[in-house]
Amino acid sequence: MATRIFAFLTVLLLGSQVFALESKGYYSHSLSAKLISAHDGVAPDQTTLSAALHITLKDDWKTYWRSPGEVGLPPEIDWTGSSNLNNVDFQWPAPTRFSAFGIENFGYKDAVTFPLHIQLANAGKPVVLDAKINLLVCSDICIPETFELKLDIPNGVGIDGLSAKRIAKSNALVPPLNTSGVIKLLGAEMNSDDHTFTAKFKTGDQFFNADVFPELGQTRFGKPQIITQNDAKILWARFPVLQNDETSQDLRVTIVDGQTSASFDATSGTLSDAPFSNNTPIRASIFWMIFIAFLGGVILNIMPCVLPVLSIKITSAIKARNNSITRIKQGFWMSTLGVLSFMWLLAAALIIAKSMGHSVGWGIQFQNPYFLTFVISLLLLFAANMMGLFEFALPQSINTALADSECNDGLIGDYLTGAFAALLATPCSAPFLGTAVAFALSGTGVDTIAIFTALGVGLALPYIVLALRPKWICYLPKPGAWMNKLKLVLGLLLVLTALWLAAVLLKIAGGYVVIATLLMAIVSIMVLAQKHVVGNLRKLVALAMVGIAISSPIVLAKSPTKPNATASNIPWQNFDRGNIPTLVSQGKTVFVDVTADWCLTCKANKTLVMERDDIAAILGTDDVVPMIADWTKPDDTIAQFLAANQRYGIPFNIVYGPKAPNGIPLPEVLTTQSVLDALENAAR
Repeated sequence: MATRIFAFLTVLLLGSQVFALESKGYYSHSLSAKLISAHDGVAPDQTTLSAALHITLKDDWKTYWRSPGEVGLPPEIDWTGSSNLNNVDFQWPAPTRFSAFGIENFGYKDAVTFPLHIQLANAGKPVVLDAKINLLVCSDICIPETFELKLDIPNGVGIDGLSAKRIAKSNALVPPLNTSGVIKLLGAEMNSDDHTFTAKFKTGDQFFNADVFPELGQTRFGKPQIITQNDAKILWARFPVLQNDETSQDLRVTIVDGQTSASFDATSGTLSDAPFSNNTPIRASIFWMIFIAFLGGVILNIMPCVLPVLSIKITSAIKARNNSITRIKQGFWMSTLGVLSFMWLLAAALIIAKSMGHSVGWGIQFQNPYFLTFVISLLLLFAANMMGLFEFALPQSINTALADSECNDGLIGDYLTGAFAALLATPCSAPFLGTAVAFALSGTGVDTIAIFTALGVGLALPYIVLALRPKWICYLPKPGAWMNKLKLVLGLLLVLTALWLAAVLLKIAGGYVVIATLLMAIVSIMVLAQKHVVGNLRKLVALAMVGIAISSPIVLAKSPTKPNATASNIPWQNFDRGNIPTLVSQGKTVFVDVTADWCLTCKANKTLVMERDDIAAILGTDDVVPMIADWTKPDDTIAQFLAANQRYGIPFNIVYGPKAPNGIPLPEVLTTQSVLDALENAAR
């Protein structure tokens, strides 16, 4: 008899579970989903119901929170097919952070129950919940799941205990908004100067393993640095701001610490006592970075974009053999000052641009069409001067003619030569340079000035050596007819440099701007070559022509277009940061090349390494996806990618793969072996 009673109770209990009020489930190889209700029916005069969307994810699969992070999509639900439904308040349990490929995402794994607070249109009447759901789930691959769940809730009374318990447990995981609970927000600051967001919290207990999730429109935040104080009762979180949505003012911050969580609507203020400035290990390495910057500047002297100007200076040194030692020293010290002045000017411009929220980096001035028209005009004028078409004598002229007299005009020429050498160095990169520039642009203004000063000293080292040892000039060849031929060759090099920059300008601003720039430069040269015209008038007309060329992009520039993948024997794809995780999850190796038409080192890497038959063959296989990020024009997406990898200049190459989900960065100057090793180490 007891056995029969036990069997009856067991069947009754199982029956209560079998007939629980829930929708027919949806099942796929990545998840299962269903709608559940805490109520067995709609009671008379009842106006609200408690339900939930319950999702069970298979191993290694995840889905996303309302703010998914850098990539991903939050769930979307369309309730238009429902009946007797006035409103559904969709609740979001506290998320978990997922970090991979240098990308921060927020969401859920294993299982998640989204509470639904349902308001009926007609009290006490049956309701039909018809949910059309779009859900992105990711593991090794990302799959958009689209399905429909329907739940009929008839008239009736009673509570489904199991579903009610599950929904209540999930409701407890939803961070309460703006409540005076255990955790309090003490302040928040969005700092546009150093592109960071900082939040400060206090708890009555202790923070153990807290994480913080800021939300501000389409603003993208990087991985936070978290510091606790006062026996873990105070918590600071600082985030790098990768992309700032300046159109949104709705700042919300969510903090999660185990089962405890809270959300706060915040207003950006000032947090003057943030501990991060005094707790950054990078400060201890400032002197080492200055040395690295110095080495980078020294190596720049042998890069192809600087050699023509250095050659001009050496030529002038040969001509200066008959000058006094004092004059020779003065000339080289003035050239050194020219290099440093340009570096200081560049550092100041980058600091100002950074404080205004613009992307900054080494060489990005070559993305500016006005700068390019100025440099092209200057190069052509220098080239014509080298070829003897005209001579400059006064400092008001744009020149590098290094006068062989001991007057101040010659010193001005020396100064301009140094500045011009530094200017032409900026589209080049070299070993150590990327590390130093990244340190400078991710630090304070003092860091930036110190690093760029060290770069300038390294770049000016040949001038400094000759200024300290002027008698070494005696070992150079004596002036003669051969110098005219050398000047012709150097002039042609400058013309080729100008034509290369004209090709860059063509891509940035269009053909009309290039034609106008070249035409005005040629007219300027022709005017300056007319010796019978009064000197000041010649110079005035020439400067006017150059001014017209520089202003031509205002009228003639074409609208910017997104660059396409470069045509070559390598099947390049356009850069898509969000697609990298998907490709790697499919077993692919992704080779990313951040390049620009104005970057000579990038061109050298491509010609001497990437387009070699052995490397090109590997990049062309089905298992490798070569991506090209063309930074010839300003592009915030590429700038954010560089900043996320602590890089502020190019070239930058990185390889992702199943064995290297966070990427293997490559050196600025590539070698065949470094590329082969990275591809092999990143693959399965």
